[in-house]
Amino acid sequence: MAWTNLSLCEKDFKNMIYNKLHRTLLLLLPIVALSGCATTPGWMMRDGPSSNDITDLAVKPNAPVLLLPIDAQINQMLAVAQKHDNFALGLSAAPKPNYVIGPGDELNVSVWEAPPPVLFTSGLASVTGGMGSSAGNVTFPAQRVSSDGTISIPFAGTIKVAGLSPQQVAARIRKALKGLANDPQVLVQVPSNASAMVTVVGDVQQSIRMPLTAAGLRLLDALAAAGGTKDPVDKETVQITRGKEVLSVPLRKVIDNPTQNVALAPNDVITVLNKPMSLTVLGAVAKNDELNFEAQGISLAQALGRAGGLLDNRANARAVFVFRFEQPGVLGKLAKSAPHLQNGDVPVVYQLNLMNPAALLMAQNFPMKNKDVLYVANAPAAEFQKFLTIITSSIYSVDRVVNISAGN
Repeated sequence: MAWTNLSLCEKDFKNMIYNKLHRTLLLLLPIVALSGCATTPGWMMRDGPSSNDITDLAVKPNAPVLLLPIDAQINQMLAVAQKHDNFALGLSAAPKPNYVIGPGDELNVSVWEAPPPVLFTSGLASVTGGMGSSAGNVTFPAQRVSSDGTISIPFAGTIKVAGLSPQQVAARIRKALKGLANDPQVLVQVPSNASAMVTVVGDVQQSIRMPLTAAGLRLLDALAAAGGTKDPVDKETVQITRGKEVLSVPLRKVIDNPTQNVALAPNDVITVLNKPMSLTVLGAVAKNDELNFEAQGISLAQALGRAGGLLDNRANARAVFVFRFEQPGVLGKLAKSAPHLQNGDVPVVYQLNLMNPAALLMAQNFPMKNKDVLYVANAPAAEFQKFLTIITSSIYSVDRVVNISAGN
């Protein structure tokens, strides 16, 4: 029937429209209420998956993710994995501070004879060019250890010195001169070494290459020699490369824990990195954003706090999720049945139920990592509220149409 042919009065016309809407609502409300307890209708706009969407994904055959509840066991597992991220346990031990000669080192060799001198007289000393020579002793010109690890000493011949301490080299020279010189005594000094060096590069005031000494050298000593870091220590990460081993630790952790200030080994490379660490926060929180955090890391509780906390009118406190790619070694036995990516990482979703008061303690001990995604799902009631808002807006729009039509 056309609007222009209506013969009903305005009041009857309104009642007819409202009655139809009322019957429609009676049919839709139970359906949407039931669906709101489980999942949101597909035709409604959403800002992310519901709690059930995520949990259902994890229980499907050949599930693409591994769902783990955040509890004391999970926190303990992650804490054990973090213990290996330290220099004291993760790196092979540096040799004891006992200098070993290598190719490229410069040596000074001095020989004394007991009187009466037989081999090293003052005349021979002048021929060899010794400095400070006198009857019975000679200091040979400084010479650099060859690539094959040897030096040459008059009358003693070629001496293999690589891999030996100065005292061991002196003993070898003395043994070679025995029977030629009168009770020779030998002193070997290393004024300059090139084989036992440590390199410091990266975000420091000055990149340097410095020698190790017999007294030994520790990590913070090398950083101090490089002038310190350019940025605050909370933002810096220190990486030590020792042979095939590469390990990184936040600089703050090294400063706070003396065991991390490890002794350095020859040819160590220390790299100071200002590595931006960040995580992404999405869902029913006060602030959806990318959050930068310090090199030493933050906890899940801190991440939620920096995001402004959960929204009372939207958040499902039982559905706080952390999406992460974990290395299989971190998960232990759990990784056996978990899905793996081509690079070997395991896609994991950690779930926290903040309705449990103990979860607040769990959140304080759960470490967030770089590139994590923190997501808080909407509560079912929030989705149902969206539906009611849509229906209310529709009724208001129809009411305006009825008034306009009746007025005409």
